[in-house]
Formats: sequence, C-alpha cells, structure tokens
Amino acid sequence: MRKNKIRVKICCISSIEEARLAITYGASAIGLVSDMPSGPGVISEKLIEEIAGIVPPGIATFLLTSKTEANSIIAQQRKCKTNTIQIVDSIKNDAYGKLRDELPGVKIVQVVHVSGGESVDEAKEVSRFVDAILLDSGNQKLKVKELGGTGRTHDWRISKLICDSVDVPILLAGGINPKNVKEAINAVNPFGIDLCSGVRVDGKLNEQLLSELFRELNY
Repeated sequence: MRKNKIRVKICCISSIEEARLAITYGASAIGLVSDMPSGPGVISEKLIEEIAGIVPPGIATFLLTSKTEANSIIAQQRKCKTNTIQIVDSIKNDAYGKLRDELPGVKIVQVVHVSGGESVDEAKEVSRFVDAILLDSGNQKLKVKELGGTGRTHDWRISKLICDSVDVPILLAGGINPKNVKEAINAVNPFGIDLCSGVRVDGKLNEQLLSELFRELNY
C-alpha cells in the first residue's frame, strides 16, 4: 500500500493563471514547454521565466527542453530560471556531468519514450546520471520527432519493469486522465504522474477535470 501521496505534475502550463490553478488543486510540479519539433503547450522562454518566477518554494518548475547539447541546455535554463530540467530527447552521457557542474542545485529529469523492452535498458543506463526519469509515449524515430504531449498511453507493463529496475523516482506520463489515473498508478506504482491533455479542454487547463483528478487521488 502506498504510504505517501503520489506527486502530480501538470504540464503544458501556458500562463501564470494556469500555474496558480494547478498549484491550488495540489500539483507539486508544473511543466513549462520550450521550443519543440511538435506537440502542444510551447511558450516563449520569456514567459517560462515569468511563470517560474511566481511559483512558491517547494513546487518544482520543469523546463522541457528538446536541446541535446549541454551548453545549449545550460544557456536555456539560465534564461528561464527553472529549478528542474526535463530533457525530452536523448543526450550523450557526458553531457549530464557538465549540466551538474554548471547548474548546481538544478534537478535533471530524463524522458524515456517507452516503445519496447529496449526502453528498460535505456532507463537503467540513464538512471546513473539523473535525479528522476519520466516515462512518456513519444517517438524519436519519426521524421518530425514526437517528444511528448501525444495523449497516448504506452505499455504500462514495461513502465512497471522500469520502476522495478531503477533506483531513481519514476514519473509516468502519456495519456493519463481522471478516468484512468487509478488504473495507471495501480499498474506501475510510480513516484508521480504527469498530465497535459488529460486535464484540458480545447487546450486550456480545465478546473473541473483538475478537481476530478485530485478527487480520484484522494487529495
């Protein structure tokens, strides 16, 4: 039985108002999406900085970055001033050390897009370098990469294998909504969950869906 409340990250936050709404309902993290090859929720780095600046202590502010070079990620974080970086594409292992050295105190979360058994090996490898792993349903092999925000679930049996195989916290993303959130948690037992489209109507954060989500989680 889970002793602690599951952590909830609400992603694709597009305004200060959305950030405050998510936090009011119980989000322990918000996701701020920078330039991506595809997907929803992209906002300017200036707006990311503004939103991150009003978030109270204790709430994680995730900068979602599609950049793959350490220097570019470092420069972007310094502009945006978030306390967490979510790397949505693959990077070289030696880049993690540079991020650690240049951005002390900033948490590093690596996305693993779950596609098959090879995702377990990928997660084991990156777990040596990061503070947490986020499991999502993108596809890096497409001509225009999908790096998140697909609204699709993936094979939660693989996600459970990853949870059981690594020693860092796991956040589960991909197609989660108030109707399937309990099923997802029971199947995977993650540290936290991450939602974007599952709590939105016409692209906007929806208070009723947020209420339903946190009610399902017994918040």
